[in-house]
Amino acid sequence: MRILCLLFLLLCTAASQAQVTLSNGKHVLELTGAVSTYYNHRVLKPDAVNQSRNKDRFRLRDAQIQLEGRIEDKYEYELQVDFVDLASFSTGEIDPENPGLMDAYIRYKGLGFMDIQFGYGKLFYSRSSLVPFSYTPYWQRAQIVRGNVFSRRDVGVTLMKNFWRQRVNVYAGVYTGLGEVTLRGDNDPSGQPEYAGRIDFAWPARYRYRDIDTRHSPLFMVAVGLNGRYANKVLPEGRGFPSFSTGEFGLKVINGERYVYGADLAWQYKGFSGQFEIHQLFARPHLENDALLQGISPELTERKLYAGGLVAQLNYFLKRTKTILSVRYEELDLNDLVPGRSERFSCAVAYQIKGFDSMIKFQYFSILREEVIDPLRWTEQFRIGWQVRFT
Repeated sequence: MRILCLLFLLLCTAASQAQVTLSNGKHVLELTGAVSTYYNHRVLKPDAVNQSRNKDRFRLRDAQIQLEGRIEDKYEYELQVDFVDLASFSTGEIDPENPGLMDAYIRYKGLGFMDIQFGYGKLFYSRSSLVPFSYTPYWQRAQIVRGNVFSRRDVGVTLMKNFWRQRVNVYAGVYTGLGEVTLRGDNDPSGQPEYAGRIDFAWPARYRYRDIDTRHSPLFMVAVGLNGRYANKVLPEGRGFPSFSTGEFGLKVINGERYVYGADLAWQYKGFSGQFEIHQLFARPHLENDALLQGISPELTERKLYAGGLVAQLNYFLKRTKTILSVRYEELDLNDLVPGRSERFSCAVAYQIKGFDSMIKFQYFSILREEVIDPLRWTEQFRIGWQVRFT
């Protein structure tokens, strides 16, 4: 029955592509979109058999419309909306990996010596976070970059500059520090912003934010990136503030100082490619009775904690069969004061019907070790579906 349902899903998914471009000579507007849906099967733990919610289901992941425009080579703007997650936003739920409003920003390029971007969109932090979902063979990003440990999007101002034919890129910005929840229009009582920056270097040529070497690059290409972000908020009610969430693990917004820093490496050569990324979070809560510290250790002398994780991925693109093969290993430690960390293994196979515009994707998840702070009901997942972009 499940196989029949899956075949019906694949047959009913439209695989047509089209791009609409409007122009009056000075103003160019492009309209694109995407639809993706999958079937998910979970292998539950023996003690969770009766907890069948979301065990086996079909899910419409994306129903996106994207507007990109350019005005006289001085202004660029983007508005991208996902109607699936926009519907859940009205209930108070925000998926940090894929929120309803994905981009709403303007970029001014008329200064010459740098570009300025203001509005809402992805923060230039973490290479894995910056790679568009539709250009990966996976249905879900690694845990450390999904948006529960640090935000992936926010409202603010970003300064950006590239050098040496885009081999070197530098980004620095100031943001609300509330991440995706800032869409609700609230701010924390302190009003303190978050500062974030990134620099990456590529050799021997420009290296785009992509995981797969679909062109079978004849030259060995490598890119290295360094990231950092800092916030110091004062929240009178502890970690949180009634009108916004502090994230699934309580680490995205804290009452205190918060540093996040990381590094990433990417390479590709003749169809092979790989990525490695590591992040560390350091937090120093202002209050001794902060929930992040309570019940941890009576011998704790300093109000500080660390969290972080890493992800390593290896890919190969079979050009003749238009198939992507990928394996991924990831670790996540949500609090160094609590023993244990999580480890996961994933593999993915993606068949390209028409490049990344139409692709069947399969992902397998396996829990190798579980984080004590984040116990799960399942041990394995199987996810298969179809992604279609209208470009």
